[in-house]
Amino acid sequence: MADEQGLDLVEISPNANPPVCKIMDYKKFLYEQKKREKALKSKASKVIVKEIRFGPQTDDHDYEFKKKHAIKFLKDGAKLKAFVFFKGRSIVFKEQGQILLLRLAQDLEEYGKVEQMPKLEGKRMIMFMAPKKNK
Repeated sequence: MADEQGLDLVEISPNANPPVCKIMDYKKFLYEQKKREKALKSKASKVIVKEIRFGPQTDDHDYEFKKKHAIKFLKDGAKLKAFVFFKGRSIVFKEQGQILLLRLAQDLEEYGKVEQMPKLEGKRMIMFMAPKKNK
């Protein structure tokens, strides 16, 4: 029957008794399956990570300026990676860096939640924040 119609005989479920087969154009079936997968892939949410860099001696005005950007990033739905970069001997101010990041976390409490608390990695102290879901 499939040859008469110029189509393919495709086995749908081989374990059934008797096995289930379907007459269809196999190339068209593969094409539509790829199209569906591509549509699902485009709808999947892409995670964007924005970075904000501080120094251990960051001044109030600079802090406020960067906080404003952080709020914008979180409102747009991007994750935030805030870090304090220690240059040279400034590594002795680890506590100041941690205080700065915790202050940022407290100020951004209504826009996002902390995913990872401040943690020292090499010459950087890193903290991650995720945006809060809007209800």
